[in-house]
Amino acid sequence: MKRVLIISYYWPPAGGSGVQRWVKFCKYLPAQGWQPVVYTPENPEMQSVDHTLEADIPAEAEIVKRPITEIYSIYRKLTGKSASQAQVNMVNSQEKSWKQRLVMKLRGRFFVPDPRVSWVKPSVKFLKEYLKEHPVDAIVSTGPPHSMHLIAQGVAKATGLPWVADFRDPWTKIFYFKHLELSARTVRKHQRLEQSVLDDATAVVAVSPLVQEEFRQMTKTPVELITNGFDPDDFSFEKEEIEDGCFNIVHTGQFAADGNPERLWEALADKSREDARFREMLRIRLAGKTDSQIIDSVKAAGLEKNLVNLGYIDHETVVREQAGAAILMLPLRKEPEYRATLPGKLFEYLGARRPILGIGQTDGAMARVVADAGAGTTAAWEDKAAMKTFIDSAWEAFLKGEQFYKSSNIEKYSRRETTKAMAALLDKITQL
Repeated sequence: MKRVLIISYYWPPAGGSGVQRWVKFCKYLPAQGWQPVVYTPENPEMQSVDHTLEADIPAEAEIVKRPITEIYSIYRKLTGKSASQAQVNMVNSQEKSWKQRLVMKLRGRFFVPDPRVSWVKPSVKFLKEYLKEHPVDAIVSTGPPHSMHLIAQGVAKATGLPWVADFRDPWTKIFYFKHLELSARTVRKHQRLEQSVLDDATAVVAVSPLVQEEFRQMTKTPVELITNGFDPDDFSFEKEEIEDGCFNIVHTGQFAADGNPERLWEALADKSREDARFREMLRIRLAGKTDSQIIDSVKAAGLEKNLVNLGYIDHETVVREQAGAAILMLPLRKEPEYRATLPGKLFEYLGARRPILGIGQTDGAMARVVADAGAGTTAAWEDKAAMKTFIDSAWEAFLKGEQFYKSSNIEKYSRRETTKAMAALLDKITQL
């Protein structure tokens, strides 16, 4: 069996979509002839903990952990908060306290490309020695944080091993880059580092077709599209286990204030006033870390009694929430760059086979996938009428016990299929 070194900041017991992508790849890689060797921090900052994901780590996986020192220890001292207590995303257009602005400036001016950059040099030094005794056939780095790519770049240069740079999100074109309060000099440094990674890698992987197009315009390195996905094993429970008789509108994962779907809350409030039975049966279930502004907005719409704020729950429970939904809501963030983004939760929504109400750019990557899968619709941010029409249709189907939308053409997004694509890429670069 061939061996691949995977350099990832995120790994169980940390929770979240950044963890799931490579845990699931590792789960299915041995069946494709690849043994995963995972290099990850011993003491990372974790916004959430999810021990259920550990069950997906295959017995064949070799896990190598080393300590890391991070800027977030400074953040805790300045704010008195841990990473798990911080808002969903401090790096956006929201108003910030002076402490938050100070942390942003420290991060942006002194930690390029990100607060994990101090781990690059010691990791390169360690891995060069480690691989002499524990050789591998290829390297994969997954970012953000993009410091992981810099580690892989250093190791690949020292060893001559082929290297795949896996971008779960863009680098300088990500939506929050413009909010980092960077100097012109620092922006140029980010751009130089990004270009060097794109040019030095043997292959680059993007998770969205629009990001793939952007990268292809920037480099001659082959850029492959391997999206996120859903694991059919996660949905192997009985229907009776997830039904509670309510009209559940569900959101899972992080829910940031700059993704607040205010017109949706208004549409739900309007229908609640018009239909007493709807008002009685409606549940807005939020499973994941949710900014307080979202909660305040739901309450302001008069829907407090319909709100079920579950907070962070483990992945095993999250998929049950998804499968028990009458509507799965998927608001994007109100940033133009988000047009290119395919949120990881989208693919699990497809796996749940429940109707999806996307909210955001109707010509974006998410809207394309939702339409292609026949899984629902995408409404523009201010298109309250489209949201209300979707809700009305879903409610009528719910009352009749019928399926409103039924996803099709989604098997290509299963974790088994996406892992086959990743393994095929690894096979290809090791045969060059």
